[in-house]
Amino acid sequence: MGLQLWETLKEEITAYTGLSPATFFTVVALLWAIYYVVTGLFGSSDDHHQRSRAFEEQMEPLPPPVQVGEISEKELKQYDGSDPKKPLLMAIKGQIYDVSQSRMFYGPGGPYALFAGKDASRALAKMSFEEQDLTGDISGLGPFELDALQDWEYKFMSKYVKVGTIKKTVAVTGGDNGNGEALGTTEGDAKPAEDGSSQNAVAGTDAEE
Repeated sequence: MGLQLWETLKEEITAYTGLSPATFFTVVALLWAIYYVVTGLFGSSDDHHQRSRAFEEQMEPLPPPVQVGEISEKELKQYDGSDPKKPLLMAIKGQIYDVSQSRMFYGPGGPYALFAGKDASRALAKMSFEEQDLTGDISGLGPFELDALQDWEYKFMSKYVKVGTIKKTVAVTGGDNGNGEALGTTEGDAKPAEDGSSQNAVAGTDAEE
């Protein structure tokens, strides 16, 4: 049955087109390929406009990196890509780099967008996307994680421009008497009193004797 249909089809092709079946199907394949290429090149105007715009944005020269100096982690968050007028910054091990040239990765919508505007040392070392790992605290990391972090740092140093550092907050440590009062002054004031009391006690004893 199938063979009869094929023979009939070949006869119809030859009768109506004047071409052999092989030539006919070759022409059909070529026409389909041309149609596919043409529709890809001249798609809808909206798609073409979007592609053109994306290409122009990609080719637009980036402004030179601007040094931000020593800033706090809170200030660094302003450079997470949410404001297109500001550079895209990211820190590793306290060193801030301008990653604007890799906006497709670290900018909004990119696979590593949550690292932008932060010191993501711990997250990079652990290759973690958890919120609690988006910090510069690398305490407790294992040797393999530290090696991975070192590789990331080398990559940043060779590819991006360092534009600043994260301001370190130094905790003020001192004695405490349990009531939130420093003991330094208190101890210093108490010593003369103690010495004076002792001397008075001794003087009193001498006087009595």
